Amino acid sequence: MKTADRLATVQEYYFSRKLREVRGLLAAGKQIINMGIGSPDILPNPTVTAALVAAMAAPNAHQYQSYQGLPALRGAMAQFYKYQFGVLVNPEDEVLPLMGSKEGIMHISMAFLNPGDGVLIPDPGYPTYQSVSDLVGAEVIPYRLSKEGGWLPDIAALEATDLSGVKLMWLSYPHMPTGATASLAALSALVSFAKRHDILLVNDNPYSFLLNEQPTSILAVSGSKGHVLELNTLSKSFNMAGWRVGMVMGHADLINAVLKVKSNMDSGMFYPVQMGAIAALASGPEWFENLNVIYAKRRALVYELAALLGCTYDPNAVGIFVWAALPTGAEDAETFIDRLLYEKDLFITPGTIFGVGGTGYIRFSLCVTEDAIKEAINRIKY
Repeated sequence: MKTADRLATVQEYYFSRKLREVRGLLAAGKQIINMGIGSPDILPNPTVTAALVAAMAAPNAHQYQSYQGLPALRGAMAQFYKYQFGVLVNPEDEVLPLMGSKEGIMHISMAFLNPGDGVLIPDPGYPTYQSVSDLVGAEVIPYRLSKEGGWLPDIAALEATDLSGVKLMWLSYPHMPTGATASLAALSALVSFAKRHDILLVNDNPYSFLLNEQPTSILAVSGSKGHVLELNTLSKSFNMAGWRVGMVMGHADLINAVLKVKSNMDSGMFYPVQMGAIAALASGPEWFENLNVIYAKRRALVYELAALLGCTYDPNAVGIFVWAALPTGAEDAETFIDRLLYEKDLFITPGTIFGVGGTGYIRFSLCVTEDAIKEAINRIKY
């Protein structure tokens, strides 16, 4: 059968392909240390799994659920944003639970982009912004981020671009993959830019609480709600990546547009998963404090590993990755990481999968144990 033309615009997701290669090496007996993907290896809070198990016995646990999620889940998400960011959203119509924020990227794109509409995506940035935009037939307009610019959008350069057909702009702060942060002032400037050009600004915000002392939401910008959506997820902050729980927040009209798409795409989130998510969102500050102690120790070891490889990094970056520049004169990132994979049994992500702006960079994940990182260090040393 001939496939749809849209498939010609995208390739299989990099990690889908590369992890298949890694699994093949593991099957062949190689002891691969996987520092490529950000899939948390630490268990969720025990109260979360206990809530899931208890909910299994509820009379309605195995029935279809609301497309909007349980009122209690929306309330927990709104309360979480109030406590963590000082942001007030109405749980009735300004919060929409998602089966992971990746789903939200597709739903938002389908809700607001017609074929040919322009969409601004960061370079480097999360590859899904590009692939989803391609799938819906939008015109992708990358905007370059640089180390010299603090990995922030250059608004002056954007203003000099033809923005007449642009309808949506993707942000991700704290930034993936670099770990750069955006101050509230920087976010305010971006909101003003979006309002001047009637662009929907979407901030993807899954890393705010990981090794970051100043969590920030773009919804905290005064007057932002009618022009801004924010995605978030429990995957990274609560070690629930496989549970597929995310959220999108913003003005009721924007949320309703996303709901129109979502309600035609799934039949609601599994009830026990929602109950587990409610328990997770009720976790106190000690949850993040304890989690960050673990990640800080891992990051210190990754810094040591990066230095052994001759790479440089920004010690002020946040999140669960270390973005590192290759040594001057090194081969391209793909060759560099393949050499490590096949000679040292160590898998690291090449920066180029995040766009042209990732050329000359690699990314380490902190989702591996201290012992595994120490073993990686020994493999490089010896």
